[in-house]
Amino acid sequence: MTRDDAGGVATLTLQRPALSSALRRDLLDAVRAVGADESVRAVLLTGSGRAFCVGQDLAEHIESLRGNAATSLSVVEEEYNPLILALAGLRVPVVVGINGACAGAGLGIALAGDLRVAAAGAKFTTAFTGIGLSSDSALAARLVHCVGASRATELLLLPEPFSAETAAQWGLVHRVVAPEQVLPEAHALASRLATGPTAAYRAVKTVLATAATDPLEETLALEGRLQTELGQTADHHEAVEAFLAKRPPVFSGR
Repeated sequence: MTRDDAGGVATLTLQRPALSSALRRDLLDAVRAVGADESVRAVLLTGSGRAFCVGQDLAEHIESLRGNAATSLSVVEEEYNPLILALAGLRVPVVVGINGACAGAGLGIALAGDLRVAAAGAKFTTAFTGIGLSSDSALAARLVHCVGASRATELLLLPEPFSAETAAQWGLVHRVVAPEQVLPEAHALASRLATGPTAAYRAVKTVLATAATDPLEETLALEGRLQTELGQTADHHEAVEAFLAKRPPVFSGR
């Protein structure tokens, strides 16, 4: 995989469609690196070629399965879980450019982002039960939050492919564009977010992470604490001054 930085946006590009062990480790290292980089104000995650990510590299997996089936899926706890937690823990907005097929753990990774731009006609599938597995990469939780328990159950039990257009209707992706426009559109979106109020975006992500499950009182308390903190930021002061002066705000990310 590769990383390219420009204008506060770190672009991470998967160079293979299937998640080999080496690619999982490289992606985790890259996500942790951008998370620790204060110059990064937005992340763009995308693929290359005809697929975004089709999940586990089954050719590699079959070797582990033939060697020791009892430990062949220890990679879920050892590699997939840390990757999803690292993506979820990023303090900045994450835009996912889904340039093609998106399946299994690849769908879980895509849903770990904040906003998704997909190529028209791209195919999605949960895939797991088709190979005799359940789900990983937090896919079940993400689907329940995005489409509700009933449709999530259908998608996991009956892993039939569905299109980017259907994914948009269900709220799984936010924009569907021509395949050649995925990267420009996703980068423009990430660039817009990179010039915005970084601390406010982080607070939004914090509230949304638990809003569906926390009691109302806890959500109100969290919102109150975060608003108090944001009221002291340079970006909030700048935005209010800009509003009163009838000019666009210039956010510094502080």
